[in-house]
Amino acid sequence: MSEYTPAPAGNSDIKVPILIGAVVALLGANIYLYTQIDHLKGDLGEFQKNMQTEVAGLKESTAVSTQTARRSLTTLKDELDQARRAQSMAVGQAKIEAQKHAEDLAKRVAAEQARQTAAVKTELTESLSNVEKAATTKISEVSTEVGAVKTDVANTKTELDKTVTDLKRVRGDLDGTSSLVATNGKELDTLKRLGERNYFEFNLNKSKEPRRIGDVALLLKKTDPKRNKFTIEVVADDKKVEKKDRNINEPIQFYVSKARQPYEVVVNEVRKDQIVGYLASPKVQTSRN
Repeated sequence: MSEYTPAPAGNSDIKVPILIGAVVALLGANIYLYTQIDHLKGDLGEFQKNMQTEVAGLKESTAVSTQTARRSLTTLKDELDQARRAQSMAVGQAKIEAQKHAEDLAKRVAAEQARQTAAVKTELTESLSNVEKAATTKISEVSTEVGAVKTDVANTKTELDKTVTDLKRVRGDLDGTSSLVATNGKELDTLKRLGERNYFEFNLNKSKEPRRIGDVALLLKKTDPKRNKFTIEVVADDKKVEKKDRNINEPIQFYVSKARQPYEVVVNEVRKDQIVGYLASPKVQTSRN
């Protein structure tokens, strides 16, 4: 075993003062720290007081603002209600006024319609009266005209009957058939008014080619004004038939395939190289078997 060797006495004397100094320094530091903590506590208390004061002021300000806002909101609600009531009243008044205006217009329209209806009735009555008067006058005039026409018709019929009586019935050159013959314009008009035949007047000159009269053709070949004789050639159904040395007012008769009754050529006047007369054809064109 080794032996214990004690430390030198000089080192122990040095450590004690150092330890005491450290303790004093630590105590001073603690005192300083305590002082700072105490100041911090004071500052914190002051800060809390200030914060409480500010919070109280903010609460009071907030309360005042809230009350003001509530009062403003209440005022706005009241104004809105008043506006709605005013609008409702205005709408009601406008509706009443509009209805009254419509009723006034309806009354005015009804009055105007009544006035126009009365005016139309008056005008219609006057017009009907005028029409009745005019109709009565017209009927009277027509009755007078009808009477005059009847008289004219009767006179015309009498004259026509007399003219027909005066017409000569002359025997033709075909099958011993006789017919009424017109010797002048007046008698020819009478035959036309009887309406039994179609009549085509002609003024035929001597030529080399036949001339179409109605639906046939005639060719004048010779005239003898002194003896009132003439010679013609009739062209019908592509056939030519010569009628030689015929007299005036003598019916020259011939048949056409499409008619049952004969056609007639009557010459009323013989001139030099010219004859004047008419062609009579049946009204009903019915084929002959």
